Formats: sequence, C-alpha cells, structure tokens
Amino acid sequence: MVAVIDYDAGNIRSVEKAVVALGGEVRITRREDEILSADHIILPGVGSFGGAMEKLHEYGLVDVIKEAVQKEIPFLGICLGLQLLFESSEESEGVKGLGILPGRIVRLPEEAGLKIPHVGWNSLQFPNPGRLFAGISEEAYVYFVHSFYLQAEDPGIVTAVTEYGTRIHASVEKGNVFACQFHPEKSSEVGLHILRNFLRIAG
Repeated sequence: MVAVIDYDAGNIRSVEKAVVALGGEVRITRREDEILSADHIILPGVGSFGGAMEKLHEYGLVDVIKEAVQKEIPFLGICLGLQLLFESSEESEGVKGLGILPGRIVRLPEEAGLKIPHVGWNSLQFPNPGRLFAGISEEAYVYFVHSFYLQAEDPGIVTAVTEYGTRIHASVEKGNVFACQFHPEKSSEVGLHILRNFLRIAG
C-alpha cells in the first residue's frame, strides 16, 4: 500500500491517480498506523513552506515522518514535499523544516525574460546515479511549478539538476529518501517511469 500524506497541501488527487494508473493501492491518510505500515510513502504538496510545516505539526505528522524515514520505508517528497525535507526556506524565515536532509530552500533569482514562478517543462541532467532515473535518458523533460529551489548541502545526494536562471537541484536521494522538485505525476510518460521506479524500491 502507498500512503499519500494528507496535510491539506493540495496536489494529492493527481498523485493518487498516477499511482493507481501504475497498479498501486493508495491510501490518502494522516493516520500514524497507516503511514508506518505502508510499503511506500509520498509527501506531495503545493503552497507555502511555513504554512505546510504548521499543518504537519498540527496533525502530529513531523515525528511520524521522521520515524518512517528511520524505518527506511521508501519515501518520496514531491515539490513542496521536497522542500520540507530540508532545514529552512527563504520563503518562511525562522521556520524550521523537517531537517531530514541538509540544505536550504532559496528564492529563484530575478532574471530578464524568466518568469517566477517557474511553470513549465525543463530537461534534466544527472550528476550522480539515482534509482528514480533508471532507464531514463539525460535531457528528458519534466514539469515544474515553483518559485523556490533547493541548494543541497551535500552534492553527493543530488541525482538530477536543471537550469532556470541558476542551477537547480531538481532531485535528491539518500538511503530510501527520495525527492523531486518537479511533478512526476504531471510529467507524462517520463514521470510515470519515475514513479514506477519508486514503487519498485523495496523497504
């Protein structure tokens, strides 16, 4: 069973639909027992960093997520779900993230001709091997919607990058923790391939 964590951050139904299309059984939940008994966990999300952390605390999900990571249940953060895994964000100064991975979230630079938020398709390059990208060629296109991006402290965990006015850490992997700044559930066949790879990872 795939537990999709529900903390009022939107984007859940499209994730559910994509996983079901791949033959997965989905439970949209914030219940500790369902999350910790899942085979795979997805933390989706759109919205603000501070508002999302407030909801995770309100629903008692912070310790549940950390326990799931300690249990090495394959865990995938998507978009805001990636950002929350890190320590802090310029979007919400003074708000601590989950701190599961070292790094910070910063605002996309103002560049002539580049709109913020960044909405659209960008190609990926792979600086390090990543299990999410097995069978996917470099320069494959995926779909982004964001105004902030990751600067990971450890370049060794960065498995995909893209360019949009700056070099964006687009995906990371450490142990059984995975995260994508882009939306695999909205990235056509490439995105479904990425999700399929995630669902094949054993806990």
